[in-house]
Amino acid sequence: MDTKTEGLSWDIVKQTFAQSKEARIKILDFMGKIIAEPRAELSAYAPRITTININPDKIRDVIGPGGKMINKIIAETGVSIDIEDDGRVFVTSSDAAGMEKAVQWVKDLTREVKAGEVFEGPVVRLEDFGAFVNVLPGQDGLVHVSEIAWSRTNKPSDVMHLGDMVKVIVKEIDSMNRISLSMKQLVPKPEGFVDQPPFERGSRPSHRGHGGGGRGRDR
Repeated sequence: MDTKTEGLSWDIVKQTFAQSKEARIKILDFMGKIIAEPRAELSAYAPRITTININPDKIRDVIGPGGKMINKIIAETGVSIDIEDDGRVFVTSSDAAGMEKAVQWVKDLTREVKAGEVFEGPVVRLEDFGAFVNVLPGQDGLVHVSEIAWSRTNKPSDVMHLGDMVKVIVKEIDSMNRISLSMKQLVPKPEGFVDQPPFERGSRPSHRGHGGGGRGRDR
């Protein structure tokens, strides 16, 4: 109400306030029918920003050689990413799903693997001594041939192939940040199982003393 207006009677003032109150109540009632309470979350398409704090030493892992990694994240999720020298990572997007994927991607690239954690990842390399499994982006671990199964495995390639998805548990991380994994530790040890001696490659079972040969035999 314009208080500089002259000549307003008290009746007009009271009527104006009464009408404004009635209008306000109708508006609030209409709003309540549409949205009874504030939304618990933003719309999936509302612009949003998330800040992640990472170890500054891990910034290079997020950026990648020549910006390859950060450009891949942006291309596949549709987000924008800004990184400060102190380790703050700002992820902005108007797509909730893309935002969630990008944030998790950055966290996986920069997190530290801990002993006892369980992962499921693809076999990325096979050697006679074991299989390398990708547990996190840019982080592979070794399942030694003796840790594949409780029964003896001669070669990893006998029981798995490149690209196979396997579940592993982290046994330890050594001083050089090499990750040791195990598959057999995730399944119960067979009843009555007896540890086998280490497998020696190139060794052959002895055939001496099993029949044949007459020398030294009782006559």
